[in-house]
Amino acid sequence: MDAAPRCTQDARDLALFDFDGTITTRETFPDFIRHAIPPRRRTLGVALFAPLVVGYRLKLVPVHALRTALVRYAFRGVPMAAVEAAGASLAADLLPTLVRPEMQARIDWHRGRGDTVCVVSGGFDVYLAPWCRAQGLDWICSSLEARDGVLTGRYAGAQCVAEEKARRVCERYDLAGYRAIHSYGDTHEDHALLALADHATWRGAPWHRPAPA
Repeated sequence: MDAAPRCTQDARDLALFDFDGTITTRETFPDFIRHAIPPRRRTLGVALFAPLVVGYRLKLVPVHALRTALVRYAFRGVPMAAVEAAGASLAADLLPTLVRPEMQARIDWHRGRGDTVCVVSGGFDVYLAPWCRAQGLDWICSSLEARDGVLTGRYAGAQCVAEEKARRVCERYDLAGYRAIHSYGDTHEDHALLALADHATWRGAPWHRPAPA
C-alpha cells in the first residue's frame, strides 16, 4: 500500500477524524476480517476466538490484545495482494453504506473551507487508504507487515490507537502551523487525539479534557 500524501500547511485548520464509530455507524474491523480471509479459516476462527471475544465483552481482555491475536490468526501466510484486493472492494462497496450522513456533511464542510482533513484510525490502510483517497482526505492508520508479498500476521509498527494516534499526528503535522485543530472521536482510544484539539467533539457533543486526578 502506498503511503498517504504528505501534508501541506496552506489550509487554515486541521480536522482529525477517528473512523470506526465516529465516521461510520459500526466497527469495520469485523467486516474486513470477513472480506479478507479464506472462508475455512474464518469458520474455524469463530470457534477458536469465542472465549477471547467473551473476555473482551466482559472487559477482561483489552481490545488491542484481541486485535493482535485476530490479526495473527487471520492473516499469517495470506498473500498481501489478496488482502489489498479485499480492502479495495470493502472501501468501494461497503464503507460508503456505513458512513453517518452527519459526519459526511462535517467532512464536506471542512473540505469546503479548505481545511486539511485526516482520518486517524486503528483500522488498516488496505481499506482506509482507498476510501480516503476517493474522498480527497489524508490518512494515518495501522498497517499489516508483509515479507516477500506474504503477510506475517503482525502489525507493521504499533497499532494506531490511543497515544499512538496523537504521536503520529504530531510527527506528521506541524500543529502550530494551523489556525485551529478540530478532532472527532467516540471511544477512550480517541482521548489523546481529542486532547490535541482546540475544538474536540465526542459522539457529536463538545468534549472537555478530564481534570487531573
